[in-house]
Amino acid sequence: RMGTSSSTISRIESGQHVTSVRTLERLADALEGQHAQWVRTYATRPDFLGAIASEPAQRAAQLFHTHGVGQLLELGPGQGRDSLFFAAAGITVTAIDFAEDGLDQISHKADLAGLSQAITTMRHDVRRPLPLADASFDACYAHMLFCMALTTGELERLSAEVRRVLRGHGLEVYTVRNTADPHYGSGVAHGDGMFEMGGFIVHFFDRALIDRLAAGFELLEVAEYEEGKLPRRLFGVTMRKPTDVSRAAHTTLAARASPTSDKSP
Repeated sequence: RMGTSSSTISRIESGQHVTSVRTLERLADALEGQHAQWVRTYATRPDFLGAIASEPAQRAAQLFHTHGVGQLLELGPGQGRDSLFFAAAGITVTAIDFAEDGLDQISHKADLAGLSQAITTMRHDVRRPLPLADASFDACYAHMLFCMALTTGELERLSAEVRRVLRGHGLEVYTVRNTADPHYGSGVAHGDGMFEMGGFIVHFFDRALIDRLAAGFELLEVAEYEEGKLPRRLFGVTMRKPTDVSRAAHTTLAARASPTSDKSP
């Protein structure tokens, strides 16, 4: 378990209002502990996330094919079920995660599938700037990464980083658990829409947060998914980086004013 750091506390302060230093320290400690939680899970349960590509990944692959996506950034690939699916579809994938065991499993699976040339893994904490060049990817995909233990401030900075590394008209597709999920409000409340259940912290999204993270993008679609036996309730968000930033601001404001105006890309 990683100890609470002053940098962690600073990130939380910039992302939300915290009423006391004790509350701030408790939340920072809980967020830092998530790294160890995921490392243990991947090490002991190599099939924790399953082997079949998720429904959002299958849909995203069709979108990526239509738009000629060749270079894909995947954030939070877990154990690689979607990474392998994209690579098998002819897309070159750069997979970033902070859990080394999960990345090792992805590399091993890629070797067995003959896809090692199509998948590059990188260990990195997405709370920090992405170690990637500007305008270097055609698309970014993140299944459930944005609803991990990330404060709103950290999510805003991550969204800006994704926008930076995307090329003009690059796509961002991400999924998150939403406030209609049966688990929303259960377990230990950490504030900022985050609840801890079974050792895992989930940041549940409402529509306002989606709009907030769409700053600088064209918001193309907000779809809804169900996943698992509960089932978990998800939003699937598709955005595009425009070459004209003013157009993105106009499109985002229009989407906020009319939630029913979402359209497929």
